[in-house]
Amino acid sequence: MLEKAITGRAGYWIWVLLLLSAIGAGFITYLFQLKEGLGITGMSRDVSWGFYIAQFTYLVGVAASAVMLVIPYYLHHYKKFGKITIFGEFVAVAAVTMCLLFIIVDLGQPQRCLNVLAYPTPGSILFWDMVVLNGYLFLNIVIGWTVLGAERKGIAAPHWVKPLIYLSIPWAVSIHTVTAFLYAGLPGRHYWLTAILAARFLASAFCSGPAILVLLMLILRKLTKFDAGKEAIQSLAKIIAYAMFLNVFFVLLELFTAFYSNIPGHQHTFVYLFHGLHGYGKLVPFMWTSAVLGVTSLGLMIIPSVRKCEPVLAITLVLLIIATWIDKGLGLVAGGFIPNPLEHITEYFPTIPELIITAGIYASGALILTVLYKVAVGVKEENEA
Repeated sequence: MLEKAITGRAGYWIWVLLLLSAIGAGFITYLFQLKEGLGITGMSRDVSWGFYIAQFTYLVGVAASAVMLVIPYYLHHYKKFGKITIFGEFVAVAAVTMCLLFIIVDLGQPQRCLNVLAYPTPGSILFWDMVVLNGYLFLNIVIGWTVLGAERKGIAAPHWVKPLIYLSIPWAVSIHTVTAFLYAGLPGRHYWLTAILAARFLASAFCSGPAILVLLMLILRKLTKFDAGKEAIQSLAKIIAYAMFLNVFFVLLELFTAFYSNIPGHQHTFVYLFHGLHGYGKLVPFMWTSAVLGVTSLGLMIIPSVRKCEPVLAITLVLLIIATWIDKGLGLVAGGFIPNPLEHITEYFPTIPELIITAGIYASGALILTVLYKVAVGVKEENEA
């Protein structure tokens, strides 16, 4: 089936070349980082996780969101998702691959990844994060490719793939839950020390991931003959609206707990992120942008007439994605380190090399997704013809 990825119009190849150029720039910059060390990033002794780990956290949620298609289609036999479930699983493959790449570039010496295998420590959350991420990647590759291959032949998927599909459902929840435990298990960081962090992660994942998928389906409709179907898109839009409501609700719960309890440790990070603390406030404009866009997108998503107007829906989903990305892809990780347990403030902001490497990794994920989508669309168009 991969032969379908090496045929296409001029626009397809221009897009592939642009992605390869971004990947090349990111790889060259990474070689520079490998030579000079992590000192070229904005990280420091006090802020030891930065933009790379923030993107990892966000993309784990995008990967986990595939379960919002798998559950209705395979457990509840909602046939409207039949045409797009495979696309959700391929989004998960690209997202997990990017997650693993972000972990590698965050390590000063990438060969240290092998220590997790050479010296396994089941008592470590990092060990289990490695297990669930690689396991989920394997599951989605096998399930997606097998189901697509069966669809191309016009036959039912083999029986042995069904247990893997059912296993992928709790596994999807586990990857973001374990990621949340990485943060919630650190007692010196009040911003992360909350029992509902995993719930917050899953709520934001179940709105941002499907939002990306809906936008991709709308793009495919414009560029190809494939149509996901209006009912499938509208059903996903409803799921996004409910998940975004829960996401906003959980953030409000955190704000109530922090400020009604009047515990300084729980308040300081929120004050730093949204107001600035002791004259420091680099992230304030970004966090207010996230809050405004998040509330605006939620307000629009809960109006049925807005959801049914696809051009307005697309704009609303872009606002939602930006809002959740700023919250998890920038504010969550940096905010947890500021101020430090000694109440000192060391600000963080990504440097140009970090941004170039990040762009290169996103381009890698986009290239993987482009190839997989090209194959999937080719199979579906072939069958319809």
